[in-house]
Amino acid sequence: MNIGLIAHNAKKKLMQNFCIAYRGILNKNSIYATGTTGRLVEEVTNLSIHKYLAGHLGGVQQLAAQIEHNDIDLVIFLRDPFTENKRDPDMSNIAKLCDVHNIPLATNLATAELLIRALDRGDLDWRELYKT
Repeated sequence: MNIGLIAHNAKKKLMQNFCIAYRGILNKNSIYATGTTGRLVEEVTNLSIHKYLAGHLGGVQQLAAQIEHNDIDLVIFLRDPFTENKRDPDMSNIAKLCDVHNIPLATNLATAELLIRALDRGDLDWRELYKT
């Protein structure tokens, strides 16, 4: 499965810790991330991550394009609801595209853990049928 990772600056350390905790599951899948998030996760996990540009340099749009082509099966986007972000329209587009293409989206740690465990159990295998 193809997993997309995005994290606001205030959530990058949380994303690193999440990926350390679930490294075994993530290692069995292909991971795509915006540049800074991908680099930080790669540094602490040694996972192979396809890194786009940094989010503010177009990485969010690159990931959105992959979602739009239905090439991502799961998105974990740890967002900071307390920090106003000038790129919120791009981030809203990620959520919209996930809704359009029926792609599971986690925006907080609790949902991310539920989805990653579901992925490990095979509960998201229906994505393979949905993509064809």
